[in-house]
Amino acid sequence: MQNFLDVIKPFSITDALDILIVAFVLYRMILLIRGTRAVQLLKGIFVILVMTGIAGYLNLRALKWILDKTLTIGLFAIPVVFQPELRRALETLGRGGFFTRSLYMSNENEEDIRKMIAELTKATQILSKNRIGALMVLERDTGLNDYTETGIPIDAVVTSELLINIFIPNTPLHDGAVIIRQNRIVAASCFLPLTDRQDLSKELGTRHRAAVGMAEQSDAVSIVVSEETGQISVAVGDSLTRNLDEQSFREYLSTLLMPQKSSGFSLFGRKAES
Repeated sequence: MQNFLDVIKPFSITDALDILIVAFVLYRMILLIRGTRAVQLLKGIFVILVMTGIAGYLNLRALKWILDKTLTIGLFAIPVVFQPELRRALETLGRGGFFTRSLYMSNENEEDIRKMIAELTKATQILSKNRIGALMVLERDTGLNDYTETGIPIDAVVTSELLINIFIPNTPLHDGAVIIRQNRIVAASCFLPLTDRQDLSKELGTRHRAAVGMAEQSDAVSIVVSEETGQISVAVGDSLTRNLDEQSFREYLSTLLMPQKSSGFSLFGRKAES
């Protein structure tokens, strides 16, 4: 008990205030990067730090040397890799938004997912029959705030009627992508990165290349309706599944979006996919 009192005796109100301020700043920084690709990058840095500690403890000198050099190079790369997040943080601080509460939504339930899949299926079928081009991106674990900022904010529940109206030709929002997060349309007319893959069919246009590009940059599910053929395609990971009918489209989305029951350990809590 005396040792404990000796430790806390020098602790003052100023020290407590210092800890609270640092904790609050760290908390706000986490909220700023939440919903962006920086989260995955931070996880990778955390893994490298853990491996460095283990290598030092086990005296694995070669591995520790490689990891130390990797961390050294990483310190110089951080400003480049995190440029969008750093810019957003400074802009938020300048607007006074650093002290406001984040509105990032929690995970949706299965019923909401089913309703969203039904609305997406209905919308894609109508768009396909009328040969109306469309590009819809469904956010999953990797945040897409970097891309929603390039579009027009919507913040509306996903409905087939709204999606169809957005993509009607010659309307203000039809050009670009719709980004959907947790059963809500976050933004429309968003700009997406185009893939550089050379193995894609030459008949695929900008929408398909943007869908594949988004799949390369994140774990999002991209839905494309071809304006020329009316075909429905889904891009996820390194695959592009084309010419989906109504039933196969619904089943494929259910496989990708519905929570998968798994008894195994999943690093960082990621959902299992079939």
